[in-house]
Amino acid sequence: MPLLNKVRTVPGATGGDTATHPLSRLRVALTLFFALDGFLFAGWVVRIPAVKQQTGASAGDLGLALLGVSAGAVITMTLTGRLCRRYGSHAVTVATAVLLSLSVALPALTRSPLALGLVLLVFGAAYGGINVAMNSAAVDLVTALRRPVMPSFHAAFSLGGMIGAGLGGLLAGGLSPTAHLLGLTVVGLALTATAGPVLLRHPSPAPPPESLAPATGPRDGRSGGSRRIVLVFGVIALCTAYGEGALADWGALHLEQDLGAHPGVAAAGYSVFALTMTAGRLSGTALLERLGQTRTLVLGGATAAAGMLLGALAPSIWATLLGFAITGLGLANIFPVAVARAGAVAGPGGVATASTLGYGGMLLGPPSIGFLADWFSLPVALTTVAALAAGAAAMGYWARNAGAARPSGT
Repeated sequence: MPLLNKVRTVPGATGGDTATHPLSRLRVALTLFFALDGFLFAGWVVRIPAVKQQTGASAGDLGLALLGVSAGAVITMTLTGRLCRRYGSHAVTVATAVLLSLSVALPALTRSPLALGLVLLVFGAAYGGINVAMNSAAVDLVTALRRPVMPSFHAAFSLGGMIGAGLGGLLAGGLSPTAHLLGLTVVGLALTATAGPVLLRHPSPAPPPESLAPATGPRDGRSGGSRRIVLVFGVIALCTAYGEGALADWGALHLEQDLGAHPGVAAAGYSVFALTMTAGRLSGTALLERLGQTRTLVLGGATAAAGMLLGALAPSIWATLLGFAITGLGLANIFPVAVARAGAVAGPGGVATASTLGYGGMLLGPPSIGFLADWFSLPVALTTVAALAAGAAAMGYWARNAGAARPSGT
């Protein structure tokens, strides 16, 4: 198996000894922003059924409105890289966190599908911006730490999503969407005020001297071969993030509408998914060291495909929840591995491309599910998550030798 497929550790590196105090503070602060992103996003998605009813939207109307999130995010993602180069990824992370915290309250104030779509443009712009900025900051920090800790940041996102979904489930029966989402705004602004100054005081860390040595082969992503490989890993990220976005926006509605679950139980669907994804990512470094990146991609995709078939087609609530849990475990580490492999092939440009494609999948999945649900049914639409997860596994195996000329510690 190529060396790229095995995660390397720096000789003599143990625990947190490899990081200086400023790097440790940056890691904690950045982890909090990943968690906040997941928390706010999950807080919104568990209230989608209530907002759908409030606006009188059909499944197709809701799909169009959710397209506002996608459109806003895609536009912002194409610009955020330039903003990070000009102002620094830390400053952009803080600014977009403020915008995300403010905009999460807007959907509950709407009374029509059109108004919902318009405010979701703003929410999507903030969501897309913070995800690109955070991942750019995380890549710099991982390089400086010389440890494969990228899964830990994504674990924080999943943990935040689990907490946000769990809290939303508890509040769904007794608190209006307006009060709930306004509360999320307060929490988001408070956490940004706490962690933001750490990022603003410290610039992005410089890479260690040995990482600046010339690599074998082109790493700027401009060669045809590099572009193709980066696109493959970007599509892998897209296929798996599609599933995460689909479950976030439609999982609760599937449980409530198709299986008759109580709103609190329906909200628990995404919470279960986020819980297993968090557990998978917390163990991601150990899994990568044991199995390697290719096996992690292939086994993860196959597991997610099986889990989502169960989650979409099972006739009972508890079997569906089990399917969601298996899906989360399977998808857990595919996105971080795909982004790391793209970076190994083409450097920071590869990371940016794969991240943008991946988060684009998360945002394009929900409206696609909505349209398919109108044409067929929601359970049938959700089986596309399984199909794309299986496709990600196949592409991961096909690209198993990509970037073998350059070892990577990520």
